[in-house]
Amino acid sequence: MKVFISTDFEGVAGIVDWDQIMVGSSDYEMGRRLLLGELNAAIDGAIAAGATEFVVNDSHSSMRNLPPDLIHGQARMITGKHKPMYMMEGLDASFDAILFLGYHGSIGASQSVLSHTYNPRAIWEVRINGEIVGETALNALVAAHYGVPIALVTGDQVTVEEARRLNPEPVCVEVKRSISRYASESLHPEVARELIHAGARHALSSQKPASAPTFTKPIQIEVTFLTADMAEMSAWLYGVEPVRDRSRTVLLAGDDPLMLFRTFVTMVILTRSLVE
Repeated sequence: MKVFISTDFEGVAGIVDWDQIMVGSSDYEMGRRLLLGELNAAIDGAIAAGATEFVVNDSHSSMRNLPPDLIHGQARMITGKHKPMYMMEGLDASFDAILFLGYHGSIGASQSVLSHTYNPRAIWEVRINGEIVGETALNALVAAHYGVPIALVTGDQVTVEEARRLNPEPVCVEVKRSISRYASESLHPEVARELIHAGARHALSSQKPASAPTFTKPIQIEVTFLTADMAEMSAWLYGVEPVRDRSRTVLLAGDDPLMLFRTFVTMVILTRSLVE
């Protein structure tokens, strides 16, 4: 069994502040240990369910948060921030399952610690087929294209609630209850790891059927930016149209989820030139 793991950071137990998850910050090394612990727990649970091969995509910020020599399962690792497929770089149809670890709530989810959607300095809101979504659902577009099931999602209660709207619903592990955007009640890291281990084992067990996520077609993605010039720049891209009477919003639509995801990622990277 071949497993793809995309690791974020904000949804890890004990994480409540940017200072814990950004390279060079005072608490960053502690945050790295917490992230590594949850990743290895997921890998060990997957091994218990029969998984034999792992690819880990370090998907947060600089995308070099994980020490390669300390990852279990002899996993291959994708690291570095310039990735065409961003948080889903490395996924293809050869995988049997996907795990989303340490994920967080969508931008606007005030009770989700460090909530945002890809770029907190550019994106105000994203909707797929009219429903507000975060990175879990956006990344699920790639899973849908390749036909790979999302088996497990971990994070706070908001992340779990959003993940359960996927079709089909993945196994979810809640490791903390966000109180606000900068406060939460977390499980002890060892308890969180035990639950993640059990969740991964259950999600990948042969007794649990799984299928890739599905979306009603044509898929419509609305992206609302912080400023109108960001939306105008995004509309330079082929297939991206401004939404009438909503100067900060653009629309992209179609039947190909991979094309839509790639266009969205291009928008994210393009609009960074206005804020960096």
